[in-house]
Amino acid sequence: MICREASLDTLLAELAVHRLDLVLADRPIPATVSTRGFSHKLGECAVSFFATAKLEKKLKGDFPRSLDGAPILLPSSGSQLRSGIDQWLDKHRIHPRMIAEFDDSALMKAFGQQGAGIFIAPAAIKAEVEWQYQVTEIGRVDEVKERFYAISIERRVLHPVVSIVVEAARELLFANE
Repeated sequence: MICREASLDTLLAELAVHRLDLVLADRPIPATVSTRGFSHKLGECAVSFFATAKLEKKLKGDFPRSLDGAPILLPSSGSQLRSGIDQWLDKHRIHPRMIAEFDDSALMKAFGQQGAGIFIAPAAIKAEVEWQYQVTEIGRVDEVKERFYAISIERRVLHPVVSIVVEAARELLFANE
């Protein structure tokens, strides 16, 4: 298996010329893209906010008000998740202090682990995030959903490895959501 990270447009172009068998994305194939393919929804879940114990002690008030003025690490603007988070923050009139934006969620979690700011991750992986990064969930937002899609050239996923990835995500990752 070979894994690559790039923009959705780049990955879809690679999929179209059969250099990739599967693209994992936060949205289905956009209508504006001419790539022929099929978007298989894997699942969706709420998002959780995480912080180190030291940072959590500095927060004022209960969640979500505790985010107001707090240091936060966010996904890059333009991502589906960021758009949802921005709308939710605006709706609740919450103004955290933006520390950094990340294209790479693992890098964002690593900065969060070091106490640089509160960060967001899918609620479906809460236990893994808390264990791996030694952080605590300080709040969960059910209004904002993180969505996951497997995009392939095939209408039905036939490739054995791709099929295993799709089924594992559906059955394990989103079984409790």
